[in-house]
Amino acid sequence: MERVRITPKKCNISNEGCPKSPADFISKMGTVEEEADESLFWMELLIEAGIVESGKLESLMKEADELLAITVASINTAKRNR
Repeated sequence: MERVRITPKKCNISNEGCPKSPADFISKMGTVEEEADESLFWMELLIEAGIVESGKLESLMKEADELLAITVASINTAKRNR
């Protein structure tokens, strides 16, 4: 998988979502972490309540776990590199 580097030039298309500083990046990634964690919570609740079978959410939960791990690693790296 090729890494894509976000640059100010690329952000011109959607300037709203681009971080303005390392602190802003860390803040935005913190929001991503919270949302991924909350998504996992709701999926687990749906399973525990018997509303959805666990098999139907298994791949989504796995992906959410992976995204959460990537996000946390990115936050930690950004904090080390500021």
